[in-house]
Parts: sequence; C-alpha cells; structure tokens
Amino acid sequence: MIKEAIKQNGRLFLRFIVSFVITCLLMTVLCMTVSALSADPDSETEVLAENPGTERVDSSLMKELIGIDGSQTLEVILIVTILSVAPSFLVMLTSFTRIVIVFSFLRNAMQTQSIPPNSILMGLSLFLTMFIMWPTFMTINEQAYQPYSKGEITINEMVDRSADTLKVFMLKNTSKNNMQFFLDLEGAAVYETETRSAEAAAAETTPETSIIDPDFIQPIEPIEDITARTPVNLNETENELTEYTDQLGLETVIPAFILSELTRAFQMGFMLFIPFLVIDIVVSSTLMAMGMMMLPPSMISLPFKIMLFVLVDGWQMLVGTLISSFNV
Repeated sequence: MIKEAIKQNGRLFLRFIVSFVITCLLMTVLCMTVSALSADPDSETEVLAENPGTERVDSSLMKELIGIDGSQTLEVILIVTILSVAPSFLVMLTSFTRIVIVFSFLRNAMQTQSIPPNSILMGLSLFLTMFIMWPTFMTINEQAYQPYSKGEITINEMVDRSADTLKVFMLKNTSKNNMQFFLDLEGAAVYETETRSAEAAAAETTPETSIIDPDFIQPIEPIEDITARTPVNLNETENELTEYTDQLGLETVIPAFILSELTRAFQMGFMLFIPFLVIDIVVSSTLMAMGMMMLPPSMISLPFKIMLFVLVDGWQMLVGTLISSFNV
C-alpha cells in the first residue's frame, strides 16, 4: 500500500512539473511575441530626429481607459483579456441564453438525440440574437461608436453610453420580482422622487383645527420646494424598470436579467414538452394494449412527433414566439 501511494504521488508530482514547465514555456513565447510586436523606441527616436516637424504620437489605450500610460505589452494583454471574455458578454448580456435553452428543450422533447446538430442550433441562435439585438446595436453605433470615431467623445463616454443602452434592453426583459430579489440581497432600494411645494407640505403638516394663524408669521424669502425620496417596492409599483435606470447598476441588472432569461426559457420549455408528452402517453398506452411490451415506444412516437411539428410549421411558430417574447 505504501509503495502504491508513493508511486501515485510520484505520478501526480511529475504531472505538476510537466504542467508547470509547459505554462512557463507558453508565457515565455507570449512575452517574446509581444516584445517582437512592440515598437522599438530607438527607431521611433531616429524617425523623429529625421523629421523635426513630426510630433510623438501618444495613442496608448491604457491611458485612455484609466489615465495611466502603459506599454504596448500591457495593451496587448488587455486586448487578449477582453477578447477572452467577449463570448461571456455575448451569451449573458443578450437574448442568446433564452434562445439556445429553448432550442435544447425542443430537441430533448422530440427525442431526436443530436438532430439538429449543435452547430446548427448555435448558428441559428446567433443569427436570431443578431436579429433581436439589431436595434440595440444600431443605437450603440449611433450614440456611442460614431461620436467616438469622430473624436467628439472620449472612450470612457463611449463605454458609458454603450452600457446605458444595453442596460435599457436588459431592464425591458427583466422581471420585477427578480430585480427586487437582488436589491434585497444587496440591501439597496430604488426611490421615487416627489417634489412638493411649501404650501402643500405646510397643509399636510398643519391640522385644520390648529389655533396658529398661518398668516401671522410671513417668511422673508420664499420657501423652496421640498423634494422627498420614497423607497419603492418593485413588486407593488406599476412603473417600468426603465424608469429607474439611473439608480440600478450593472452589478444588479446583469444577474437579475440572467435569472429572468433562465426562468422564461424553462417556462417555454415546459410548454414545449406538453404536446410531445401527450404523444408519448398515447403511443405507450396503445403498445401496452396490443401486448407489444418489448417494442420501444420512442421508436413509434418519434415519426408522429416529427409529423406533428412539421404540420403545424413548428419552426416558424417557435421562432416567432421567441422573437415576440422580447421587449425591444
């Protein structure tokens, strides 16, 4: 037993050493590649010396983002990091989640195994996502990217405008219950601002039977309007979530939106299962009545499911329902 344990530990240690060496080699290759792609400061100095009228161009992306100048190596690492998390943003901040889950439920309900293939479902989900998100993307292009490309706004303003546009789309498709749930977890709340005049506030605070004459004391200067902030329970208000866009941050909107998308996708998946489940029950009962115990019911029910789905034009109905379920 001791020898086997020592042998197993030796294998684990060997795997760790091999993984560590490979990681170090990959980091070395990455640093060498980035250094090769970086501009040579000596060559830049020589070019500036040959052209006295030319000014040094400072186009550091790090400086525009956080106000700190960085080398091109850091910029390349930052760009690689952004590209690595881009698929997560595409999946979690758009309509892609609901669409791909509903398609997966459809394939499981029909019991067609790997038909349609994953590549087909992913491609259709991406194109439907582009179709649904196109107005949002156009708004981001007109209000954020085009002004930035013309030099009218900074990159920070471009990011803020893009985030606000995307936040409006997510709030339109987020349930109030989920949003209130995350606000309660965070210990935060949204407020309604109510502006009342001084006369109205005095009428509310002064009873009609008061013996104090309101005309006895006259203020020297007019009293400004009183602004009151009242906390709001989103489950009880009739206002839309988009009215509280300025008060809701992305750290709350994003998880609430994802939870809402999962809830709606599972609800649609449940509705998809019902007609196919009825077919399975009818086929199973028929086979039991005929005494065909050894015949798999799925082999008989599958053609009827496909026929039903084709006769009712299922793909068009499903895609139309998915598109109409989003508030754009």
